[in-house]
Amino acid sequence: MMARETTDFTGIIIYRRDYRERDLLVKMLTDKIGPAMFHIRDGKKRGFRMASDFLPFTHGTYIGALDNQGLSFVNTASETHQYQGIATDLRRNAYATYILSLVDHAFTDGQGIGGWFNQVAAALDLINRGQDEQVVTNVIETQLLTVFGVAPTWDRCVICGERHRPLDFSEQYGGMLCDRHWYLDQRRFHLDRRTAYYLQQFAALNLQQVNTIKINSFTKERLQYVLDTLYNDQVGLRLKSKRFINQMNRLEQKMGKLSTDD
Repeated sequence: MMARETTDFTGIIIYRRDYRERDLLVKMLTDKIGPAMFHIRDGKKRGFRMASDFLPFTHGTYIGALDNQGLSFVNTASETHQYQGIATDLRRNAYATYILSLVDHAFTDGQGIGGWFNQVAAALDLINRGQDEQVVTNVIETQLLTVFGVAPTWDRCVICGERHRPLDFSEQYGGMLCDRHWYLDQRRFHLDRRTAYYLQQFAALNLQQVNTIKINSFTKERLQYVLDTLYNDQVGLRLKSKRFINQMNRLEQKMGKLSTDD
């Protein structure tokens, strides 16, 4: 795509911040050039006609000048809507913020991201509708590992290719080991079959085809352990939005324990 091409596009607001006296800088995930920074002139001015079109967690159609090397601009917006369920719920908000931050870090500004836009939009829609925000986020985390340069082999033993025997994940070997090769890595994750199964499913799951998600709490804990370990050890990404989720979860667990003790 040539720089500064005016076109219509679909976008999701990632974040916004003040710029100069009256303007805004808005980071948006677009379907055409991936993440892009937009300069919104007079965005802070009272009565700005597109104020609601640039609120966080807004998804819609825009017309503007896309620049894959610098700042982009928006001329007009139409059919925009805010994910109200996300905007008004702290937990949903936290996970949606983390997803958008992950995607923003995974992809280079101004470059196409293929089907990822629709996958992210589907994830936000599921969270907005009240589906399990952690599990939806785990799907995105699992699939983004490849984008970050980590490509675990989830569906078969990395040694012999076995798919039907019990499998366990090995960081050392970058994928699953079948039970005949567990001896190769005593520090493997010791996953139960259900957790291993979900990781395999998550790696290829199209969220646009999902209506409901329900996984038991033990499996959710194991899934999160695997993904947190990989992101810490292999990706090396430690986002503020992720730290907030961890703090929120610890507080909820503490409050739950206090309630049980009472």
